[in-house]
This record gives sequence, C-alpha cells and structure tokens, in this order.
Amino acid sequence: MSVDGKYEIVVQSPMGPQPSTLELKAEGNVLTGTQSAQGRSQPITDGKVDGNNVSWKNAITTPFPMTLEFTGTVDGDNLNGNVKAGSFGSFPFTGKRA
Repeated sequence: MSVDGKYEIVVQSPMGPQPSTLELKAEGNVLTGTQSAQGRSQPITDGKVDGNNVSWKNAITTPFPMTLEFTGTVDGDNLNGNVKAGSFGSFPFTGKRA
C-alpha cells in the first residue's frame, strides 16, 4: 500500500498529546509533504521512503525552536513511530489515515 495520503498523528510528549495533520506523497524513495499544527503549516524536509518505512524532519518554533526528526512505519491506514525532539529525547507517535 502507498504511503501517500493525509494522516492525523499525535505525539505523546511530556507536555501532553501534540496533534498534527500530515500530508505525504512518495516519489520513488523521496517523501514530500506538509505538516500542520497549532495553526501553522510547513513543508517537511529530508523525507525518505523505504518500503513502508518513512522518515522526515519538521522545524518548529513553539514551544521551543527545534527540528523534530520523525521515523515511522505505515501499516494499512496506520502510521506509527517515534520523533526525536532535540535534547528533549524521543517520544512515540500514532496516526491514522484521514
């Protein structure tokens, strides 16, 4: 199954659940798209696809400026994985195709 689509994901952070909307499109091994949260939307960067495995980065400014590094696996309509939040550590995220 293709990774293309819109997903509603939730990162389980120490500040509580952090929801966002993610739109992904794979072209070969390159993953592009946008991620939207807290009224802001921006393109993802460094997106990669390897079978059902995906990874991308998203630079945020709130609550702290940092680059979030996502790695996950698409299984049917589910997208689950982990996000590395700089020096704050890694946190799990879960998502469903919208």
